[in-house]
Amino acid sequence: MKQFASFIRKEFYHIFRDIRTMLIMLVMPIILIILFGYAITTEIKSVPFAVLDRSRDEVTTRLTDRIGASEYFNLYKLLDSEEEAQDLFRQGKVRLVVVFPPQYASSPDAAIQLLADATDPNEATQLTGYATAIITAAKTDAIVQTMPIGIIPVVHLLYNPLMKGAYNFVPGVMGLILILICAMMTSVGIVREKEMGTMEILLVSPMKPVYIILAKAVPYLLLSMVNITTILLLSYFLLEVPIMGSLFSLVMVTVLYIIVSLCLGLLISTVADTQQAAMLISGMALMLPVMLLSGMMFPIENMPKLLQWLSNIVPAKWYIIAVKDIMIKGLSITSVLKETGILILMAFVLIAISVKRFKIRL
Repeated sequence: MKQFASFIRKEFYHIFRDIRTMLIMLVMPIILIILFGYAITTEIKSVPFAVLDRSRDEVTTRLTDRIGASEYFNLYKLLDSEEEAQDLFRQGKVRLVVVFPPQYASSPDAAIQLLADATDPNEATQLTGYATAIITAAKTDAIVQTMPIGIIPVVHLLYNPLMKGAYNFVPGVMGLILILICAMMTSVGIVREKEMGTMEILLVSPMKPVYIILAKAVPYLLLSMVNITTILLLSYFLLEVPIMGSLFSLVMVTVLYIIVSLCLGLLISTVADTQQAAMLISGMALMLPVMLLSGMMFPIENMPKLLQWLSNIVPAKWYIIAVKDIMIKGLSITSVLKETGILILMAFVLIAISVKRFKIRL
């Protein structure tokens, strides 16, 4: 154990004296969590909209004020004709126009028309959904009781009532950061030893090769725990994403995922011969599948069957599902036994393949 501790200490010295490695491991997670939490978001706020009010009564005025008072919309202009609305759309001045028919308050079959700029279909769908929800909610208020009232749905948004994008991105960023840092840094660290010729010195030492590999992985495991602590603190205090479930369960699942990532890094190190090749393999084989096939950015259920099947071999998919269940939904560790079981199986398979492929002679 004294020799093993010496090897671990040596690896920490290698990491701490490399400024670039320290920046990647400790600064990149902070940048990514802030970037995904604020800049890269599907939330739409302060969208300019216009109103074509052919009724001009108290009800339509109050409805216009209600829409404009929400955080999603800002009233740009009151229009006089549909031609003026088309001009504003062409100029990019507005992205939504609300059209009230004549005598809206007194007409039993009156309908409000929503015109949206659908050059971005997803944004148009969100805008019309927001506006519809605001108008529907206004029908139940006393200030607009004279409006024609039909069947009014009652909508409750569970787990994320404010529809914050950070609730979805934080688990995804956790999965992306941990697998990139653990796998990439581990593979590069081992390949660097091969490239510089120092791996031969390590292999002829009294330590068994398996302990040498473990000694190189332990520092990245500990630094990854620092990263996950930073991410959770930023998520809770800066992005206001709650931790509804057990923190201990969340940490246990995260440690298991980190072990899988380290095993991936070890497997990459048995394939790559240079640091550049290790980084390229890590980037192409890990970053793109995590971002595209883990459910981080796109729903897996909407993908073709072939891609849905391929997503099952992406460890980040199962980790993100488990984190959402524990962190957002507040479920216990027993609710994610399937996901943890799959991660454990992946860890054993990757370890077996890596150990079999690892060459003790160079």
